[in-house]
Amino acid sequence: MILRTLLDRYIFTELLSPFGLSLGALCFVMLTRELLRLVELLVSKGVGFWAVLKVIAMLLPSGLVLTLPIAGLIASITAFGRLSFDKELVAMRAAGLSLLRLSQPVLLFSVFVCTLTLVLSQWGQPWSSLNLKKVALNLLKDQLVLALEQGTFNEPIPRMMIYVPESEPGQPHDGIFISDERLPNEPRIIVAQQYHVFMDPEHDHVALRLINGTIHSRPREDDQYREIAFAKYDIKINLNLSSYAATEERPSYDQIMARLAETDGKDAGALRRLMEYYKDLAFPTASLVFCLLGVPVGIVSKRSGRVGGFAVGVGIIIAFYVLNVGCDFLVTALVLHPFLGAWLPNIIFAAITVVMFARMSRQ
Repeated sequence: MILRTLLDRYIFTELLSPFGLSLGALCFVMLTRELLRLVELLVSKGVGFWAVLKVIAMLLPSGLVLTLPIAGLIASITAFGRLSFDKELVAMRAAGLSLLRLSQPVLLFSVFVCTLTLVLSQWGQPWSSLNLKKVALNLLKDQLVLALEQGTFNEPIPRMMIYVPESEPGQPHDGIFISDERLPNEPRIIVAQQYHVFMDPEHDHVALRLINGTIHSRPREDDQYREIAFAKYDIKINLNLSSYAATEERPSYDQIMARLAETDGKDAGALRRLMEYYKDLAFPTASLVFCLLGVPVGIVSKRSGRVGGFAVGVGIIIAFYVLNVGCDFLVTALVLHPFLGAWLPNIIFAAITVVMFARMSRQ
């Protein structure tokens, strides 16, 4: 009994090291594009380091939902590949332990990965999406405030240039020049005496309030010119126009079913949305299948080593992804029901896992 407990701990420990390494590497790869943008904000835009860290924290739940199952698969393949290559697995089998008994630590590990993935997908992602929108608004406001640096031309968002003239030390910052070309057919030059920045979180807007100024614009006719004077004018900058665009809000289950009822169940977009809802449970369950599948796969590919285990794991994930894409096509083609389309890849890989376990147990 004590020997078996020690072996369980030993196998569980073998899983942790490749799991941590692969999870870190996969998260880094997943967030590379966002990290490059954040580094640009930190270096060239002057956004605070703490704000950048908050954005990374908000992005992590979405990245972990995708990388946890992959890391679990790679950890299982690497651990059992190493045990098999060093003949430790042979010694354990010689001691009377079956492959199913040796897989109990992997089952416990897979339940942990599955639970963590489920919690992040159901509660972590909605929480991070809501908070990311708030952080993005603050970042946009900070960038707009930094764009008001005196004596330089700045472009806080595409097609809008802002210039604030230099003032005497100790004097208030008066005067602002704005070239607004967000509407290509109606470019405008705005000049004002005073300004200040405020936020409208309800509508995802950051606004620049201008006091006592004029708007110079040219209508479509070349021989016309328009000048408008104002006492107060707000320039609203939508979050979607910046590099911090908010994610699209997901429709509710009732809205999807209502849309399908209107189109007699033939709306491709609604079918994909319904399939995504079923995948909220199907994808975390896939992590359970992946971790168990890694046991026989690791034994078969025992000479591949850690790098080889990573490559084999990535290959399996690619096959799983291709299968998901095929199911998505079959759902939109009205061949499969969205529920079956979401769960069919799991069913196929679970069947492969059972077959491979049976073969390895007989050897």
